[in-house]
Amino acid sequence: MLWIDEAKLYIGQREIKGLQTNPTIKSWLEKLKAWWSDDETAWCGTFVAHCLQFSGYALPKHWYRALDWLNWGVEIAAPCFGCIVVFNRKGGGHVGFCVGKDKAGRLLILGGNQGDAVSIVPFDTDRVAGYRMPVGVLSRPDVPILVTQLSSSTNEA
Repeated sequence: MLWIDEAKLYIGQREIKGLQTNPTIKSWLEKLKAWWSDDETAWCGTFVAHCLQFSGYALPKHWYRALDWLNWGVEIAAPCFGCIVVFNRKGGGHVGFCVGKDKAGRLLILGGNQGDAVSIVPFDTDRVAGYRMPVGVLSRPDVPILVTQLSSSTNEA
């Protein structure tokens, strides 16, 4: 999946606190024609939009709003490798890509703005609002089981 290959390239990219902006995140915002250019505005949707736009997919009208990804692509009933996962959180939502599960059943999400960085972090499934795949891409019922010692995500703002 081209969007997952693209997403993995950016693991470790971090926002810069203060007046400076990470040039990579700023370039995504410019290519997506955002009206803002700072990396301290929630950017999980920006990361997902960049990866899918790079892969040739059309984006939802409000790609910058995590919960608007529920209106994109095709709904699937269960997570699979590479699917877009939309989460509920206090004050809004979060969006990222499923790259696995851990032995506790938590989803391992490759996403932006996870602890202010692009990272792979476990998420509890009770926060899931929905799963999506690009139109025309078949979902696979398998999700790899990976080992992690990390705590569940609580910081996507």
